[in-house]
Amino acid sequence: MSAETTQTKAVKTPKKAKPAATTQVAVQAEPSDAKRPVVKERVGEVISDKMDKTIVVKVVRRVPHLKFKKIVKVSNKFYVHDEKNEAKTGDKVSIRETRPLSKLKRWELISVLKQ
Repeated sequence: MSAETTQTKAVKTPKKAKPAATTQVAVQAEPSDAKRPVVKERVGEVISDKMDKTIVVKVVRRVPHLKFKKIVKVSNKFYVHDEKNEAKTGDKVSIRETRPLSKLKRWELISVLKQ
C-alpha cells in the first residue's frame, strides 16, 4: 500500500456565523406572578367537637376505583383548629390547610356553612 491511501485528510467544516448582538430587556416580575403555595380547601362534616379549640372533620370524596373504574366514596378525617369553638357535631364546615399546629392538626376552620 502506498502512503497516500493510508493517510486521512482532515476536512474543515465551515464555522457558523455568530448571531448579531441582541438587546436584552429585563422584565420585572409582579408580586402576583410570584409562586405562591397552593392552599388546599375542603368541605366536610364535623364528627367530633369534644376537644378544646379542635374539631374532627370527615371529608368524603368520590373517586373512580383504580382497577374497576366504579365510583367509590373515600373519606378522610382531619383535625381542624377551631379558635372560637363555634362548630358543633353535624355541622357542614369549610376548612383550609395551614402550618402544623400540633402533632395532628394541620387545618383551620374557615367558616360554618350549615348548622
